[in-house]
Amino acid sequence: MSDALVYDRRPVPDSRLQPARYFAANYAGEHIAGTEFVIGAAFVSWGVSAADLVVGLLVGNLLAVLTWTLVCAPIAVRTRLTLYAYLEKIAGPGFVKLYSVVNGVLFCILAGSMITVSASAVRIPLGIPAQTDFFPDDIRFVITACAVGAVVVAIAVLGFRRLAQFASAVTPWMISVFLVGAMMIYPVLASAAGVDDPLTVSGFWQVAQTQIWTGAPDSSFTVWHVGAFAWIANLAMHGGMSDMSLLRFAPRASYGLFSALGMFVGHFLAWIWAGIMGAGAALLLGTTLTALDAGEVAYQALGVVGIIAVIIAGWTTSNPTLYRAGLAFQSLNPAWSRKRVTLVVGVLTTAIACFPFVFTRLLDFVGLMGLILVPVGAVIVTEYWVLPRTGPGRHWFERTGRSLNLPALAAWVAGLAAAWMLHAAGLHLYFLLLPAWITSMVAYAALAGLVPSGDPQPHHDDFADAPDLSPRDAAGEAALSGGGRHLLRGVFLASLAACVGIGLTVLLSAPDVFEARFASARVWLIAPTAICLAAAAALAVFDGGGRRA
Repeated sequence: MSDALVYDRRPVPDSRLQPARYFAANYAGEHIAGTEFVIGAAFVSWGVSAADLVVGLLVGNLLAVLTWTLVCAPIAVRTRLTLYAYLEKIAGPGFVKLYSVVNGVLFCILAGSMITVSASAVRIPLGIPAQTDFFPDDIRFVITACAVGAVVVAIAVLGFRRLAQFASAVTPWMISVFLVGAMMIYPVLASAAGVDDPLTVSGFWQVAQTQIWTGAPDSSFTVWHVGAFAWIANLAMHGGMSDMSLLRFAPRASYGLFSALGMFVGHFLAWIWAGIMGAGAALLLGTTLTALDAGEVAYQALGVVGIIAVIIAGWTTSNPTLYRAGLAFQSLNPAWSRKRVTLVVGVLTTAIACFPFVFTRLLDFVGLMGLILVPVGAVIVTEYWVLPRTGPGRHWFERTGRSLNLPALAAWVAGLAAAWMLHAAGLHLYFLLLPAWITSMVAYAALAGLVPSGDPQPHHDDFADAPDLSPRDAAGEAALSGGGRHLLRGVFLASLAACVGIGLTVLLSAPDVFEARFASARVWLIAPTAICLAAAAALAVFDGGGRRA
């Protein structure tokens, strides 16, 4: 039994806190996904300039890291509770049920988009054309999406833990795939740009400005749009406080800084590398980037390995998302079987995945999802930091004996209403975060003070350390000897180095031999990739038993 289940409604005790490597692996793995191909390519198709992209991503991802570290992590480590458990404490079970339904539906759509991304890779060897319209135009794609969805649902129901361990183990390979794909296809762009020294900083910048992020005159996306999107891409997790569930295992709030691994490797670098692959794939095929899906982009750059990468990235990210959706709906009635709920939710998610709009409109959906959930995060922040100083005190609603915190619900609605009115007035979706957040905070602080709540309580953290009830998995921790573990990791790293080395041989090849090396490298990559994935799977099976939480 994992700690995440044992402590789903009680504070995590100090004896079960996790080391730094746990958070490093979680954040790095969670933010290397098949959707990075979609997002990275979108910046190219939007006509964003190279300077706007780099500056916007630096600022936006920094703001995301700071939100995790300064907003979400401090409350998580002081309460040691999940978002759901803390919401029930401050807003009542009625509020949690409503939030669970909304959260569950949004997670279903997000998981569906990731299944669609995986299906976009599976369709290539089957000869199915790319699906980039709102509705599918080939019944074979629907069948493929259903088959991929069936696998994802089966794993979410039966084998989620091992897949999570595999996703963590394979993260370095996923990072290398983006890098290698960009290295291999970059010479195509450099040749089209006619740059003599493409491997220098100035040469790369010239290629970037003329072939990739060209800054189209009619583009409406500026550095502000890029920065805002980078900030809100995971808004539900940091501003919406969903990552309380992860950070409650952190010894200190500063562990929120590990989110930088996800933001600056998984987002900043991966989005740039994906943009290079997208622009190169469009150039090779003589088409526009909007006509390509994630699978086609990865295949043009990496061949069969690209297909494998998109499938794995989609599976390893859609499974925890689907799992979260199942938990959200199960919270409506704890007596319901988690497996049955996840199965039902999985069927719904797979049906959603059959429609390509879930990834063609992915960026708008990510922004909308964060916007819907962030007012709840504002309520939590107000409850924890503001009300002890200006209102009825922390956890005042708990003393009323009611089931629904109406001021919290009103604050949620007020934040959404403010966002809707500003959007109707012309403010872009990506800029609605702060108005919604501030509106919800002000509304909750004002309304909470109007509701009688009994005697105020001292302003201190009242979360006692819970008894350590989860069993230690000593057998799992000793499942693989130190020598065997080191051998597997050595094989993994050696095969990873081989993949990067193959990419370098293509990047550094002379123009007259580039085409031949590019074609052969896409075949050479298969063997080290297979070895790398096999080693990662073995590490997950034999070395993952000791991981907790």
